[in-house]
Amino acid sequence: MALRRTHTIPTARRRVRTLRQHWMPRYLKSLPASASGGSKKAVEVEIYEYRLKETAGSIARFVIECSSGTYIRSLAHEMGQRLGCGAHLAEITRTAVGEFSLEQAITLEELAEAKQAGKFADYLIPLESLLSNFPRVNVLPVVERRVRHGTKFNIMLAQLQPGRVEPPPGATRELDGGEPKPPRLRVFSQQDKLIAIAEAVVPRTYQPIVVFEALP
Repeated sequence: MALRRTHTIPTARRRVRTLRQHWMPRYLKSLPASASGGSKKAVEVEIYEYRLKETAGSIARFVIECSSGTYIRSLAHEMGQRLGCGAHLAEITRTAVGEFSLEQAITLEELAEAKQAGKFADYLIPLESLLSNFPRVNVLPVVERRVRHGTKFNIMLAQLQPGRVEPPPGATRELDGGEPKPPRLRVFSQQDKLIAIAEAVVPRTYQPIVVFEALP
């Protein structure tokens, strides 16, 4: 984030910290940038973390964790207005999206090399590892057939396995907006293949909402 007018660093740092405390944590309205200059519709977003990392001259660097739909350029613009100097976004790096972090990423060159070496599949994230914060259940083949046809099915509480409590290293602290309502779970076959995501209808009765096609 670049301040359009240079402040002395101590003064700017104190004022920026004060503004950061004003915004975080809270819901706020975020306005998308409009290249056409037309009307802008505000969306409600949530800021989980807004931390000043460093300042150097007219440049202030922040670490921000926010909900989907947040326009960081709008935060920079509003901060500049409140500081009375004007500000704009100079650069941005997305370090994590939910449970996926920059540490897990590889370059296109590395991916091309993996393909040439016959190791392309080593870099694919299997479906079974996704949404691991959801509880899971393994079902018998007779129930699996019902699930694959999108039919409601019942489970026993003893079958239910809790989801992951702690986020993986590098992931955002807030993986989503809270527990889904109604509750959802991951449905696995006896071969530990993810076959569906299901939503509770009544206690212990679930309705598949996403069914994954069985691979040959």
